[in-house]
Amino acid sequence: MGILPVGRLLATMSLPAMTSMLVQACYNIVDSVFVSRISENALAAVTLVFPIQMLMISVAIGGGVGLSSLIARRLGEKRFDEANEAASHGYLIAVISWIAFAAFGIFGAEAFIRAFSEDEDIVSKAIIFCRIITIGSFFIFISINAERILQATGNTLLPMIFNITASVINIILNPILIFGLFGAPKMGIAGSATATLIAQFVAAAIASFMIFQLKHAVKIKVRGFRLKKKIIGDIYSVGLPSILMQSIASVALIGLNAILIRMTSTAVAVLGLYFRVQSLIFMPAFGINQGSLPIMGYNYGARNKKRLMDCYKKATITAIAIMALGMAIFQIFPTQILELYDATPDMMHLGIRALRIISLCFIPTGFASIALTLFQALGHGVLSMIATIIRQLALILPIAWVLAHFLGVDYVWFAYPISDFFCFFVILFFVYRVYVMEIKCL
Repeated sequence: MGILPVGRLLATMSLPAMTSMLVQACYNIVDSVFVSRISENALAAVTLVFPIQMLMISVAIGGGVGLSSLIARRLGEKRFDEANEAASHGYLIAVISWIAFAAFGIFGAEAFIRAFSEDEDIVSKAIIFCRIITIGSFFIFISINAERILQATGNTLLPMIFNITASVINIILNPILIFGLFGAPKMGIAGSATATLIAQFVAAAIASFMIFQLKHAVKIKVRGFRLKKKIIGDIYSVGLPSILMQSIASVALIGLNAILIRMTSTAVAVLGLYFRVQSLIFMPAFGINQGSLPIMGYNYGARNKKRLMDCYKKATITAIAIMALGMAIFQIFPTQILELYDATPDMMHLGIRALRIISLCFIPTGFASIALTLFQALGHGVLSMIATIIRQLALILPIAWVLAHFLGVDYVWFAYPISDFFCFFVILFFVYRVYVMEIKCL
């Protein structure tokens, strides 16, 4: 990470993550297409649970970001023992996170769902789905933890292998368990959640084998492991803002669901459809984030300004290009996207408008995603959190409420581009301040 040409290194680090996340995005789309074949209520039910899935992944990835950032910086500083200790603490964090979400699934799922809907068909489907994915979340915490440890050392190929394997298994099992094909029981929405759980188990098993049986730049310490508060603090100094930052998106989605479902459950289904389809664009862009974070963190630790900024610029250009392509797809083909979901006339009317309006935010989002990764790589996760709070809580929800209240459901979607274009300038200012205060003097 300190000597290879930056462009080639970024491609080497990012392409496996991009490929892995692109396959996961395809799974998200295929999964939601199969769920929509059950009923529109089933799609609405999964959308009500989606914020919990987002929160779960936010906690896993947020802790992983802090872990990856710390490991990469310690490797750049040649403090190898501390890098090993940080990696060892990652597994403890994963287990604690799983316990919290399993408890929510057992005791809190029903109350959460009933706060949004009185439709018993939607409620019953959502509770089943929520309980399965939260109680079985142990495997996703383990696999994401392993993924981030490997990425911090510069290895993005192995995470690609177990992520793609899990996604392919998920895609195969979804229709089999949902519709009862090849003699399997017809499980409906529970089949979708069960397929996800089985795939996550496979990913966790492969990831754990790779971590403990193969040689890496860091070693996981099991025997003689001692909890160190300082390491936990170092991980969460970056990880906690990242968790809060990504959790805010979950809170925003909960708020949007609450706003939309009071007008029509069809709008909730459209929002859920959008989040799954947009992952086809966002996931590859996030692969650039994963590839660039350890490079920027390593070279910041090594005080190599030129390589740090070269990586930042190349990553930004690539992310913006991906998002621009995504915006074009959403603008040109919204009808074809909705036809995949057997959209009703009402869903088609709402969906075409929604996809075209929301996608206007894609280009500024591409810039913002790499800027926030830069902050995390330098240990300034708080800046990422502040920018996200401004966008998701201070802007999107209030704007969405005002637009829904005064103009109706057709205009709610403008909350996304309005908030993102404003945040573009806020983040641009943050980048300038970080460069002047820290990077320029390296």
